Amino acid sequence: MSVAIQAFHDPATGTVSYVVHDPATRQAAVIDPVLDYNAAAGRTSTHSADALLAHLRAHDLHLQWILETHAHADHLSAAPYLKQQAGGLIAIGERIRAVQATFGRFYNQPVAQDGFDRLLHDGETLHIGSLELTALLVPGHTPADLAYCIEDAVFVGDTLFMPDLGSARADFPGGDAGQLYRSMQRLLALPPETRLFVCHDYPNGREARWQTTVAEQRAANIHVHDGVTEAAFVSMRRARDATLGAPALILPALQVNIRAGQMPPAEDNGVSYLRIPINALPSAPAR
Repeated sequence: MSVAIQAFHDPATGTVSYVVHDPATRQAAVIDPVLDYNAAAGRTSTHSADALLAHLRAHDLHLQWILETHAHADHLSAAPYLKQQAGGLIAIGERIRAVQATFGRFYNQPVAQDGFDRLLHDGETLHIGSLELTALLVPGHTPADLAYCIEDAVFVGDTLFMPDLGSARADFPGGDAGQLYRSMQRLLALPPETRLFVCHDYPNGREARWQTTVAEQRAANIHVHDGVTEAAFVSMRRARDATLGAPALILPALQVNIRAGQMPPAEDNGVSYLRIPINALPSAPAR
């Protein structure tokens, strides 16, 4: 196998970003880049994204693609910054249009020019140099989630977590636990030795990890190991989701990420403002 993969874990959000490249041509893609955001101060910074750029430069890599697995609710995307600094085209699944429509209404701010260069459909292929990448539709966490398959490696987004953490929530607008189960089964039907790279890890008493295999997931995933039925998974997922509060950055993140990481247009004073709808999200569960 020829694909080269470097992971970057952001402890603040639990996000894992990846630089993937073709050693033969030095062409590269970045998957799920993070823009650092201090919510209390309303300030962004590019420390995490600059680490990706430093890796690209250190290895003399040319950035072809900036790939989002979905519109994230837990971090802001650094896609526009990477494109400005290193080039490349920003891509996401074509079903992002449904997510944009939902959250355009939520923020009372329809999405116009959204910043995505390419909307991918299920089974569509791209090339990173001589490497072929295939987009796999894996809805459930959101309607628009994609996984990206390159050789024996699949970047699964939020469709699966590491085996000891199980699966992502499915209670966001448009999410569906049954769809999530079927999407996980699509991935778990791949050859047992297939490497799976997750988008998040939240270590509790262990080091952060982001690589597993189909065989490991089928044997040990606490939510979807072999023998777990769709009905059992849906029941578990709905019960668990009912206990979860909103992600810390969901309100700023989604209004930025449905625009491919672009901030809302600056107002007449030259400042961009993020909207925070009041009492619009469901109440937090009782503790």
